[in-house]
Amino acid sequence: MSGEGAAAEGLGIPLAEDRPEMRREVLPVAPRLFAFRGQLRRRTSLAIALGASAATLLAWEAVARAGLVNPLFLPGPSAVMGALVQMTVSQDLLWHAWVSTVRVWIAFAIAAAMAIPIGMLMSSYRPIGAALEPMIDFIRYLPVPALVPLSIIWFGVGENTKIFLLWLGTFFQLVLLVADDMRRVPNEYFEIARTVGANQRQLLTDVAFRAMLPNLVDSLRITLGWCWTYLIIAEIVAADRGLGFVIWTARRYMKTPEVMAGVVAIGIIGLITDQLLRLAHRRAFRYL
Repeated sequence: MSGEGAAAEGLGIPLAEDRPEMRREVLPVAPRLFAFRGQLRRRTSLAIALGASAATLLAWEAVARAGLVNPLFLPGPSAVMGALVQMTVSQDLLWHAWVSTVRVWIAFAIAAAMAIPIGMLMSSYRPIGAALEPMIDFIRYLPVPALVPLSIIWFGVGENTKIFLLWLGTFFQLVLLVADDMRRVPNEYFEIARTVGANQRQLLTDVAFRAMLPNLVDSLRITLGWCWTYLIIAEIVAADRGLGFVIWTARRYMKTPEVMAGVVAIGIIGLITDQLLRLAHRRAFRYL
């Protein structure tokens, strides 16, 4: 032991190797993977995701083949995939998926075009926020299925009703997320902009919108997923096409594999869309 170590030990001071907070731990691979807020390589993350998904599907298939659950209630993945292929080949599933995708994107685009400026104004001007936020909070807690009869009275049983129900399930959630994104923009940005002569419009468009854009894209991605969750409700209203119509028709005849195949089709579309938006977010905001 060195002289400094001996002196420290004589004074009762714990040595560095005896103090946990001063030791550098070299963790093995498994603890490093599960480190609190640790980082994963993209390949490792992909491998874990694929492995977990494969394990879940194998367990599901094993339960179905063992007869532990009646296939009428829970068909195996092989039966669901068979139904998905058969519906794609002979039941125009791709056409129904296209119709549903167009409906969702139209409703989502209308909701976003309204929610972004309204949310920004609510967060920027207190009178606007005080006037609108209580009403929006009230409406967003209303169950969308309970409003189906009203939507039929207002818009009939055509395409407008389906778009309205999808919009209804998206707009009131999105406008509050936009307002929160706007509130997160530091006040220092606006103070600096004012010192160089920015007016009110420039504060909103050139400062606030640009600063909140990364968070706004994430909010849009999240609420697009919510919009898809209301598809079944929208497409049971006198529909004759769309994935919701396919699922509801199969349910009527207790064709469980086809019901689950329709649900899987929605999940696949949502997963692909979400991953594309994530990729666009990473490329557009490389500085984050």
